[in-house]
Amino acid sequence: MTRRISDRGLSRIQEFFDAEVWPGYSPPPRPILLEKAKDADALVTMLADKIDKELITSANKLKIISQIAVGYDNIDLPEATEKGVYVTNTPNVLTETTADFAWALLMAVARRVVEADKYVREGKWTVAWHPDMLTGRDIYGATIGIVGAGRIGQAVARRAKGFNMKILYYSRSAKLDMEKTLGAKRVELDQLLRESDFVSLHVALTKDTTRLINAEKIALMRNTAYLINNSRGAVVDEKAMLEALKTGRIAGAALDVFEQEPTSTTNPLLKLENIVVSPHISSGSIETRAKMSEMIAENLETFFTGQEPPNLVNTEVMKVRLPRKII
Repeated sequence: MTRRISDRGLSRIQEFFDAEVWPGYSPPPRPILLEKAKDADALVTMLADKIDKELITSANKLKIISQIAVGYDNIDLPEATEKGVYVTNTPNVLTETTADFAWALLMAVARRVVEADKYVREGKWTVAWHPDMLTGRDIYGATIGIVGAGRIGQAVARRAKGFNMKILYYSRSAKLDMEKTLGAKRVELDQLLRESDFVSLHVALTKDTTRLINAEKIALMRNTAYLINNSRGAVVDEKAMLEALKTGRIAGAALDVFEQEPTSTTNPLLKLENIVVSPHISSGSIETRAKMSEMIAENLETFFTGQEPPNLVNTEVMKVRLPRKII
C-alpha cells in the first residue's frame, strides 16, 4: 500500500491480508516502489504513483491494482490487461463531494473570498464599508457551462439549478434526464465557451482531452468569465491560461489541479490575484475518504475470494485471467 488510508478500510485489509503500508506522507521513491511491487500479489495505489509497463512487467506475482481514486491515468491499463492484472477504482462515492468542491471553487473566485480573507488578515480593512470594496460577480441567474456531463458534471448541474442558472453542457452523448429535470441544453464546446459566465471542467484525462482548453478555446470565452477546473490539470494549457489571466482575457480561474503536481511555488499562476488554488483536495471530506478506503478493501476481498471486483475498470482482463479464491 503506497500510502496509509482511512482506518475503516485499512482495518479490513489488515484483517485478511499481510499488508505492508508505506509509512511516509509522500509517495515511495520509484526504486522502492519497483522493489516492493515485485513481491506483491496486490497493490493499493494513488494517482501520484506511476504504475507503468516497467513496474507491471517486473511484478510477476501481481494480480490486482486497487486504486483509491476515480481516475486511473497513472496506470498503463493495456499493459495491465495483457498481463492479466485487474485494475479497480473508487467511483460514485466521491461524486457529490467533488461537485461540492467545484462549487466552493466557483463561489470563492467569483466573490473574491480568498482576496477578502487576506484583506482582513493583512490589516487592509481600514474603512468599514465602501461601494467598491472587493466587488465580485453574481452567480445567481448566470450561465454555467459544464464540460463533461458524467456523474460529477451532472451533480454540478443539479447545484446550478438551485442558483437559477442557465445550464449549458458539452458531452459526447446527450443526457436527456439532465435536460428534462434541469433544463440543461447540450451545445458544442465553442458555443459553450462563448456563452458561459462560468466554465466548469469535469472530463477524464485522455488523449482527446489533454489541453482541450487551449489558447484558441480560451480566446472564445467572455472577458468576464471564470474557468473552474477540478478534473485534471492537463485538460487546460496552463501557459495559455496564465496569459489570459494576466491580460484580463478572462476574469479569473479556480484550480484544484495542475499539469504538474505538486505545483512549484515558482509557478507564475500563484502570483496572480484573480485565481484561487487548492492542492487536489476535491474528494477530501473525512466521510468520503473513509468510504473510498472501504471500497478499496471490498475490491480486494471480492477478487481474492474468486469473484469479479465490483469496481473493475479493465473488464476485458477476465478473458486473460479469472479471479481465483485465495482467502
